[in-house]
Parts: sequence; C-alpha cells; structure tokens
Amino acid sequence: RLVEKEKISGEQRDDILKKIAPAQSLTDFKDCDLIVEAITELSDNKQKLLGELKDAVSDNAIVATNTSSISITSLANNVTHAENFVGMHFFNPVPVMKLVEIIHGQESSEATIQVATDFVKSLGKRPVQVKDSPAFVVNRLLIPMINEAFYALHEGIASAEDIDESMKLGCNHPMGPLTLADFVGLDVTLNALEVMHRDFKDDKYRPCPLLRQYVEEGRYGRKTGKGVYDYSKN
Repeated sequence: RLVEKEKISGEQRDDILKKIAPAQSLTDFKDCDLIVEAITELSDNKQKLLGELKDAVSDNAIVATNTSSISITSLANNVTHAENFVGMHFFNPVPVMKLVEIIHGQESSEATIQVATDFVKSLGKRPVQVKDSPAFVVNRLLIPMINEAFYALHEGIASAEDIDESMKLGCNHPMGPLTLADFVGLDVTLNALEVMHRDFKDDKYRPCPLLRQYVEEGRYGRKTGKGVYDYSKN
C-alpha cells in the first residue's frame, strides 16, 4: 500500500521484506536478544504464549509485551526472568504513530528499561516511561471516552455520524471516537474496558451494552467489514 501511495519505493519495500523471516516454532527465537509479543489482547492467551516461550529463549533475552491494558507485573509471572520483562506498547498504525509506552513491571530491571527505551529510539519513535497501572496512560484516557461515545449513541443523544463530527470539529480530533473504535477494533476496545472495570473496581469503566452487543454479533469494526459503520462496500 505504501508503494502504491508512493510513500516508499519498491526497492525500500524489498529491503524491508528481506529483514522478515517467518518462524516455524518458538525455538526459532532461541538466539534473539529482544522479543516483542503482540498477539490478541486477552490475558489468558498472552500468559499461555509467554509460558511456552520461556523454555525456548535464552536466559539473557529481553521479552516485551505489546499489551495496551493488561498488568505487566501479572504477565511477568509467566516468564523465568521477570527482571528481563517489560511492556512496550506501540500504537496503531505502528509505521505512522511515534509514541511507545515503556511500562515498568514490578521487577523490571533498569537495564531492561534502558534497552527497551534505546530500541524504541533507534526506530525513530518517542518512548514515554509509564508505571504499571491498568490501561497505562493513553488508553486510560482514550478508552473511557470511546465508551462514553457508545453510551451517547445507545441513549439516542445523537447519530454516530454527528457524535464523531462533534468531536472532530469541537475538539479538533483527527477522527471521531466511534470511527476510532472501528479502526482499533470493538473487540479490543471491549477487552480493555473489561480489564479496567475489573482492576479498578469502578463502574465508571463499565462497558456500554451497545458495544458488548456489537462484539457479540461479530461486528468488530474495519477488520470484519462492519462495526459502528458498514465498510463492506469499500
């Protein structure tokens, strides 16, 4: 897509592809110095993968998780060396977004934090240091706003289009919260809210019933062709 948009050349694309080697099994990671887990935002899935990974990597390897909301300290219980475990939350779309949250687990060593920070800088991105707290910084602010937009839609306060347009024109946001939810994935948004609701034990994070209904219907957003909006004709 970037080549088609003339953002990069065909030669640059080919150089990037040469750096990607698909792995056949977790043992292929045995010589890696830094491993970033970036699977679906479900705690059980991440714990299972990290538990399997710990026997396949070297003792000195730094293992990072790209979680957007789950406790780094709790996930660290599934690795052998918790001091080598860290959160590195990249933002979507990763090639465009500059921010990366570097999240300290309770046992993350300063050396691990420094390696993660230096690596992020080497990618031309901007790392910010964050304490281990549900949803960290950006999603702690963003996800409740999206949830509130769903409540506004659920209560019939305004149409989806007008809710999004109001936030774009009234707050100068590049896209409205419901469009953003479709882009992020309604399932991912719901998972993050459930983590916040559970860990903070505060009903202000209770997921909107309409959001839950859409997810139960398989309306996850752009990736499934339908969420708040219908993308099937595009």
